[in-house]
Amino acid sequence: MDDFPIIDAHHHLYDLERHRYPWLQDGVKPMVFGDYSAICRSYRLEDFLSDCRNQNVVKSVHLDVGFDPADPVGETRWLQAVADINGFPHGIVGYADLSRRDVGAVLERHLGFANFRGIRQSLNYHPDPVKTYLSRPGVSREADWRRGFALLRGLGLSFDLQIYPPQMEEAYDLARAFPDTQIVLDHTGMQVDGPEHFQAWKAGMARLAQAPNVACKISGLGMGDWTWSVDSIRPYVLGAIEAFGVERCMVASNFPVDKLFSSYDAIFDAFKAITRDFSAGERRKLFHDNAERFYRI
Repeated sequence: MDDFPIIDAHHHLYDLERHRYPWLQDGVKPMVFGDYSAICRSYRLEDFLSDCRNQNVVKSVHLDVGFDPADPVGETRWLQAVADINGFPHGIVGYADLSRRDVGAVLERHLGFANFRGIRQSLNYHPDPVKTYLSRPGVSREADWRRGFALLRGLGLSFDLQIYPPQMEEAYDLARAFPDTQIVLDHTGMQVDGPEHFQAWKAGMARLAQAPNVACKISGLGMGDWTWSVDSIRPYVLGAIEAFGVERCMVASNFPVDKLFSSYDAIFDAFKAITRDFSAGERRKLFHDNAERFYRI
């Protein structure tokens, strides 16, 4: 039966009429996921709940979505207000620049909101300027950045890790240097360079999975395969589970970004089809229990 409860471990909400999101409001720019003009309109909770209405989504985790960088806590404040009224989102992963000297104060302000669980600061570096998020490689090895990262453990916060496969050795080093900080790899490691790089992705995943404090979010596969099918993403879904095990994987929609490539139902129906031969207990972990555990919701 496929009517088990689902926690969507990665989605976004934004209100362009009330808040500032430079990447959505200042003109469409070249991005790794192509032309995103179709999602340059407000995506509020009612839109998310409409998209997921056919799936048994009982909880969700919101990830930062390029909110006004001058006021990163403003996103958490708004989302908490939404959650206080509606329940969703149950977990909030916000943004902070861990290299800033005042990052401790920013984290403390985030922690003033009950549903706040962790930080994501995207670390994607790629030599292709369309695909890179950073101006330089190796940011997670810089002393100032690590000083900020070191604060997360004492505050009980996790870190959502968004990187490309060539960065997985660097990420492994980070995880081993901070073994008591929970890290969640976003978007299945973001293999966006074509099927000829599958084996390199798989090797990187196996390496990163050697760090026991890293979990994997199976999501965002449309960003690397704009015309994906169940068969085309199957090796990535199963490869991630092979590397990290059922105990350290969870599934997610990445909506509305992945709405550029498919419907909400298509994503979760694909995950269900690919895991059809898994036990009921294993599927419950992948679709619900692991997200509940890792995000403490």
